[in-house]
Parts: sequence; C-alpha cells; structure tokens
Amino acid sequence: MRFAIVLVSVLALSACSNPREEVTTRLANQVLLPAHEQWLASNIALVKSSRAWCAGEQELADLKQTFHATQAAWSHLQPLMVGPLSEGNRSWQVQFWPDKRNMVARQTEALLEQSPEPTQQQVDEASVVVQGLTAFEYVLFDENTDVAANQDRYCPLLIGIARHQQALSQEVLDLWQQSGGMLDQLISFPNDRYASADEALGGILRVQITGVDTLKKKLGTPMGRLNSGVPQPYQAEAWRSRHSTENLLASLGGAQAVWERVRSLVGDAKLVSQIDAAYKSVSDKLEALPAPLMEIVQDPAGKASLQALYQDLDTLENLQQVDLAQHLGIQIGFNANDGD
Repeated sequence: MRFAIVLVSVLALSACSNPREEVTTRLANQVLLPAHEQWLASNIALVKSSRAWCAGEQELADLKQTFHATQAAWSHLQPLMVGPLSEGNRSWQVQFWPDKRNMVARQTEALLEQSPEPTQQQVDEASVVVQGLTAFEYVLFDENTDVAANQDRYCPLLIGIARHQQALSQEVLDLWQQSGGMLDQLISFPNDRYASADEALGGILRVQITGVDTLKKKLGTPMGRLNSGVPQPYQAEAWRSRHSTENLLASLGGAQAVWERVRSLVGDAKLVSQIDAAYKSVSDKLEALPAPLMEIVQDPAGKASLQALYQDLDTLENLQQVDLAQHLGIQIGFNANDGD
C-alpha cells in the first residue's frame, strides 16, 4: 500500500512537471555551467603554459597550441553568456574586437614602454585592451614582436594576462555557483532574475541569437559588408593567429548546444528540420573554407563561398529569432547587437 502511495505521488509530480523548466535545467547543468567550467580550465592551462615557456621548460609551439585551446573555449562560451559574464565590462576584458584602430598593438607597447616588467596589479588595473586574449595573441603572433627573441620584454605581460583571465573566469564561475546565483536562477522559479521558466528560456535564446548575429558580424566585417564591399582582412577576429574560422566553428558549437536542448519543445517537425539543416550547412561551409579568413576575403575567388556562408548564417538567425520564437510563444525582442 505504501509503495502504491509513493508511486501515485511520483506520477502526480511527473504530470505537473514543466517541460520548459526541465529544458532550462538541462541547459544550465549540461551546457552553460560546463562551458564556464571549461573556460576556467583553459585559462588555468594558459597560466601554466605561459610560465613554463617563459622558464624555458616548454616549446613556443606548445604555448601557441594552449592559447588556441583557450581561444576556442572562450569562443564556445560567447553564445552562452547568460548572467555575470555579460554584465559590467567582463567580456571586454577577455576579447577586444573589433580593433579598428590597432589599439591592441599601440596600447600593449605603450604599457611596456611605461612599465617594462608590469606587475599583476598594473595588468589588472590597465585598459581592457591589454588585459585579454587579443593582446596575448598580439604578443604571441604579431610579426613585429618576435616573442621568441624578446622573452624578457613580453613574458611578464603574457603571464599577467593569463593570470588576469584565470581570476576573471574564476570570479564568474563563483558567481554562477553561489547560493541564489545564476545556476539556481535557471532551475528554480520565480526568483530575483526570472519570474518563470519562459522568461529564463527567452533570456537564454536572446543571448544565443545574439551569438549567431555576432558570427555574422565576425564574418561580414572582414568581407567588407559594412565598408562598401571593400575587404577588411585585418578586421577578422584572430587574424594574427590565423584562427578566425576555428573560433567561428567553436562559437557555432555553443549556439547549437542550446538548440539541441530546446529542440524537444518544438512540435513543428518542419521547423526542426529547417534549423537542423541550417546548423549543418553553416558548419559544413565553415569547415570547407580553404584558407584563413583574412586570406580568403582578399581572394576574389572566395567571394561566392563567403557570401553563401553569410546567407546561411542569416537564415539560421531568422529561423530562431522569428520562427522559433513565435512557435514557442516567447518574446525574444532585440539582441545585444541591434543598433551597432
């Protein structure tokens, strides 16, 4: 009899469960939190690798590979920046893009002229332009730095940037996991941030759609879409390390991870098929690019493939921002890039 009562209670609770709360819980535990944890882990690895190379215990190629992994973890996280990372100027401390006036190079060298061996406090109090991965990339890959021959000049800054990134990612993760923090706010409603699971789901989708729109900007800007069609190769993200395409793929993966959890809420099989196909088409076209993005945009032969890729990204964004939002009955509204 007792077993029957328990079974009835479980069935009653299951019947009352909210599918959207289940999805936001899965998103929080399976996508958003792990992405923040991986971001922290990549920064911890970057600190260790920077110290090892500067101590002569590691090859420069190994440090560059660790940097690529850190860049990828950050790129994956960008369509998932719900909560603390999107607040204040935290994301600018990680990446300064677009850099239309070559401020990264100028401010990095200015800091080193003023402080040849900058302390951690000086890095932490410096401009966001020199605190993040964009400045780290400049030091590591720019043809004018010759970092291998100038370790004494650049190592204190490399280690300082890596430690700043580790501290920042640890701070954000702590905010996520504290009592009443972002993790709690995505699994228990109502709360100080969201009145319901619908609001939380709308917030996640808004950030994810902004991430897809940012992919369009990171492709369209070097293509010259904002400059009368004149290519701007040095406005490609990560042009110095020639890893623009890899970063775009990592960001696409973050956006797709959200869609894969939201898909269960969509009752329209045609819409599901369209969004699945859009993700696959964008991924296939990115993987098929024959050279680094900054090189392709300068080659007239690559124009058609880049235009097709941009159009696929636009289709993906519209399918989610318009069709998916309408189907779910969720108000997406503007994204953070509107008005740029």
